[in-house]
Amino acid sequence: MIGENLKKVREIRGLSLSELAEKAGISKSYLSNMERNLNENPSIQVLDKISKALQVDTQTLVGVKTSGNVELDIEWMDFIDELRELRIEKEKIKELRPIIEFLKWRQGASKDGDLD
Repeated sequence: MIGENLKKVREIRGLSLSELAEKAGISKSYLSNMERNLNENPSIQVLDKISKALQVDTQTLVGVKTSGNVELDIEWMDFIDELRELRIEKEKIKELRPIIEFLKWRQGASKDGDLD
């Protein structure tokens, strides 16, 4: 599982094995072995270096808290990071809930053919 997640996140980030190895400070062959599940038990330190280089949390790599869709999880993490950078507070986001509920309703109605 780690290998699959690692490869998917690396590809989403648009990095080659060499680029990620350099950013993480580990060897390209070690990364390659991880992606091919030849090294299924990397140390916490190695996982930490890789996750920092990929700008994801370690749990995303090990698959502990992913929804099964790593790409979607990363997309949400990037979105949350953008909100933090903009200093948008949680309370302000919560104020958008009625709009989000409307969009969910509209999407559901559109799937049912009610909004054609």
